[in-house]
Amino acid sequence: MTSHKKAISITTALIAAGTVLAFSGCAPATSTTAATDSLAVVATTTQVADFSREVAGTAGTVTGLVQANQSVHGFDPSAKNLLDLGAADVLVTSGVDLESWLDDAIAASGFAGTVIDASTGVTLLPSLEASGAMDPHVWTNPANAVQMVQNIAAGFVAADPAQAIAFEANSAAYVEKLTALNAWATASIDQVPLAERLLVTNHDAFTYFYNAYGITFVGSIIPSLDDNAEPSAAELDTLIAAIQASGAKAVFSEASLSPKLAETIAQEAGVQVYSVENALYSDSLGAAGSPGATYLSATIHNVTVLMDSWGYAVTPLPATLAV
Repeated sequence: MTSHKKAISITTALIAAGTVLAFSGCAPATSTTAATDSLAVVATTTQVADFSREVAGTAGTVTGLVQANQSVHGFDPSAKNLLDLGAADVLVTSGVDLESWLDDAIAASGFAGTVIDASTGVTLLPSLEASGAMDPHVWTNPANAVQMVQNIAAGFVAADPAQAIAFEANSAAYVEKLTALNAWATASIDQVPLAERLLVTNHDAFTYFYNAYGITFVGSIIPSLDDNAEPSAAELDTLIAAIQASGAKAVFSEASLSPKLAETIAQEAGVQVYSVENALYSDSLGAAGSPGATYLSATIHNVTVLMDSWGYAVTPLPATLAV
């Protein structure tokens, strides 16, 4: 979808929102804080929404825009999304130009609160396949998730100093879990010889994960940062040849994408496919009750199925991550 079409769509959603309010005889509240005495937060992606809930605890209410198993790249805000955004005190974004639709949504909603760019201070890495672009999927490295959580906590404290103690305590407790997660992932993956740490994914979304754990990128089915892009036949042939030449044992689908192309590529290359319940969580977390319902559980799932594809078992989870 072009930016022109997206702007029209967002405007249409805002008109729909106004119509709903007109018929109900009410207007949007200026802030959830007025009714609940807690910080009203809207977060763009499922990951930053999860981080925001951990930091807010009971001192804030967090509404996510992008929903579970929904692509952030092709996201189109609804009338309700715009109403939620317009009523919020704080907006948390993932940043690095991931939310291409956000400027139009802010303008259409009338949001006038504090914006927190969760990726501030993260060392950015270039995309492995999209020439000249920086990879926005920074959260795939848990060390970056720590920075994002700390940014969110600082933003919440600035927006609502009266709840500073709660925000800082919640942040510290969650950072401890993220640190344990990173240590566990490192210990597990370190069992695998470097030459065997090969990964083929649905799209170019794991640069920071590869960099953190010494994993070799073989290729992706969609050679783009955008999971809505379509690969050419020549690109698919090149990927199949790369898989066969590299010795990679599997192709991974992603939970928010159709597994059909991954299954076809795996069959053509003569390797195993990990899809459906064994797919990786990348652009979006999963629904409640799924292995990817939270950032912690999604990362544990991803590392576990990767280790299985390489023929190794993960190390025991530390007590702080046990569920």
